Amino acid sequence: MEAQVLQWFEVSGLYAVCLSILINIVVSILGFLPSFFITAANISFFGFSQGLLVSILGEAFGAIISFYLYRKGITKIQNKVTINNKYLSRLQQTKGMEAFTLIFALRIFPLIPSGLVTLVSASSKVGIWHFSIASTLGKIPALVIETYSIYQILNWGLQGKVILGAVSIVILVLIIRKRGSF
Repeated sequence: MEAQVLQWFEVSGLYAVCLSILINIVVSILGFLPSFFITAANISFFGFSQGLLVSILGEAFGAIISFYLYRKGITKIQNKVTINNKYLSRLQQTKGMEAFTLIFALRIFPLIPSGLVTLVSASSKVGIWHFSIASTLGKIPALVIETYSIYQILNWGLQGKVILGAVSIVILVLIIRKRGSF
């Protein structure tokens, strides 16, 4: 997927930043696709610093637009969705600074899917401004870590190998735990 996105960037020339942001928005609206392939394409095409900035912009706009769209459609399914995560359940009941803090914290925590945080936030009492600021600020540290990790893997230095090995171990442990062997 990264190779295809890179091809699109090359063809779009000056509009590559806009295209990257647009792809991030689509991924955010869909809610289930991981965005790391866009981050990898951004780093490969724009370089580390500019790729990070484009990724932050894309993720921020994607979350805000998704929040708005989810909020518009949420009334139809709000009573049909059950949430089993205590932090997400708490977020659904909060507003103001407490919601801001929860959104910020959930964005930093990498194991909770971004689309789920956006969906639950849209069904909560939080306003779009609190959501937008908390979501964007929370995504920055997570994206810095993601971008650095992807950059190291792409350059295949020692750090990249260590990161890839650590990620592989975490995935293996999660799979084993899910099957009940741990």
